[in-house]
Amino acid sequence: MNKGIGGGTGPTAAAAAAAAQKQKLLLQRVETDIANIVDNFTHLVNVSRVNDPPVRNSQESFMMEMRASRMVQAADSLLKLVSELKQTAIFSGFASLNDHVEQRIVEFNQQAEQTDRIISKIGEEAAVGLKELESHYYSSTQRTSQNRLT
Repeated sequence: MNKGIGGGTGPTAAAAAAAAQKQKLLLQRVETDIANIVDNFTHLVNVSRVNDPPVRNSQESFMMEMRASRMVQAADSLLKLVSELKQTAIFSGFASLNDHVEQRIVEFNQQAEQTDRIISKIGEEAAVGLKELESHYYSSTQRTSQNRLT
C-alpha cells in the first residue's frame, strides 16, 4: 500500500521528501532562534554590570536595549514557528484523515462487492437446492398418495 516509502517514486515519495526537507529547515530555525536568545541573554547579563563613568553607562544601556530587542525578535520568531507548526499539524492531520477515509471507502466497496458475489452465489445454490427438492416432492410417492386421499 505504501509504494512511495523507501526510496520509491511518485507523489508519496515526493511528499515524504518535501516533509523531510521542511522538518530539517524548521529544526534549523529552532536552533538558530534559541542560539540567538541564549547569546543575547549572555551579552545582556555581561553588559548589565554597573560602572561609574556616565559615557560607559549610556553605551551599556544602548547595548542592553539592542540585546533585549534581539531576544524579543528571536522569541517572536519562535512563536511564529510554533504557530506554523500548529497549522501544519492541523492541515496535515486533515489530509491524512482524508486519505484514511478514502482508503476505507475503497476497502468497504471491495467488501460490498465480495458480499454481493457471495449472496448471489448463495441465492443460486438455494435455487438449485429448491428445484431439487421440488422435483423430489413432485415425484415422491407420498405426494401422489396424498393427492389420492383428497
